[in-house]
Amino acid sequence: MNLLPPDPAQSQTPVNLLIVDDVPQNLVAMQALLRREGVNLLLAGSGAQALELLLEHEVALALLDVHMPEIDGFTLAELMRGSQRSRDVPIIFLTASPDDPVRAFKGYESGAVDFLHKPVAPQVILSKVNVFIELYQQRQLLKWRNDALERALKLNETMAAVLTHDLRTPLSAILLCADKLSLELPPGNASAQQTLQHLEASTVRMARMVEQLLDFSRIRSGGLRLDASNCDLEELARAVIAEAGSAHGGSRITFDARGDAMLHGDMDRLGQVVANLVGNALTHGGKDMVQVAVDGSDARAVTLRVRNTGHIEDALLPRLFEPFKASFHQSKGLGLGLYIVDQFVAAHGGSLTARNEAGQVVFEAVLPRRVDARAMGAF
Repeated sequence: MNLLPPDPAQSQTPVNLLIVDDVPQNLVAMQALLRREGVNLLLAGSGAQALELLLEHEVALALLDVHMPEIDGFTLAELMRGSQRSRDVPIIFLTASPDDPVRAFKGYESGAVDFLHKPVAPQVILSKVNVFIELYQQRQLLKWRNDALERALKLNETMAAVLTHDLRTPLSAILLCADKLSLELPPGNASAQQTLQHLEASTVRMARMVEQLLDFSRIRSGGLRLDASNCDLEELARAVIAEAGSAHGGSRITFDARGDAMLHGDMDRLGQVVANLVGNALTHGGKDMVQVAVDGSDARAVTLRVRNTGHIEDALLPRLFEPFKASFHQSKGLGLGLYIVDQFVAAHGGSLTARNEAGQVVFEAVLPRRVDARAMGAF
């Protein structure tokens, strides 16, 4: 099944040109001059007939005679500009009147791209028509490529969401089996125990990557919602730090808290914010201490700061929170962690920034104490 729109480069659909003139002989002459393969000429003897043709066909260029009864060329151009379907159609006015700057100005004011005086040399008309046909074909090709890209991106996001959702079940089974084997192994089998530890660590890391991909897909599709309640950011940070310290074989984290850290937010998402920032600092901060601080001294917001030794390249800083752009080491992860943190903070109405300061990298998340009710929906 082909999910892409038809390629205009391979399409046999001709390009439509609209020619409007109340003199039949002029229509015949223009038809003889412009007729060729791949071009469909729409001939109209009046403004009313031209409007009917515009309702039925997509037109690449309109050649309008200025002097016509009932609906003249200027009026027809204004009517075309007032319609969503024909407002972007290029218009070339043709007139037998002497060169008059006032009339030419009126023509351009009506939306014309050119104003030609009869008799017009055939080479001039052909040259101008060819230019607009090429521009029209290029616009159609660009539109096709944009549509194809949007469809491909949506398909990729859908596949990522399905795959990540389905991968969680076998990963959970692997972890359970590893836990069971670790309990059943004899105490003296150190080699097997070490192998199981590597298996568990790799499975946990893969599960974390799967969750990041799933969050990424939810964010991109607008399917992620906040479940807000009263939350103590200090208490949440202490719990995350205790877990992170245990996972890294000892605490390399200092913690400082001041003021009231209560706010209204999604506890699970805020926990991910703290965990991602602390985990990122532990990963990229070498063996030095990581400093975490929760500042609730502001009556309007609570601030979370995470510091670690290091330096972010100046070229990377402006794009640090873009998806797949923030991974310092590709082997460490997908580069989605900071993007997800930024999106979670933004969904709470807050802001996330990063800066280099005195040999340290500082991440600062400012979270308002109350979240706008509109932010509780999908984001």
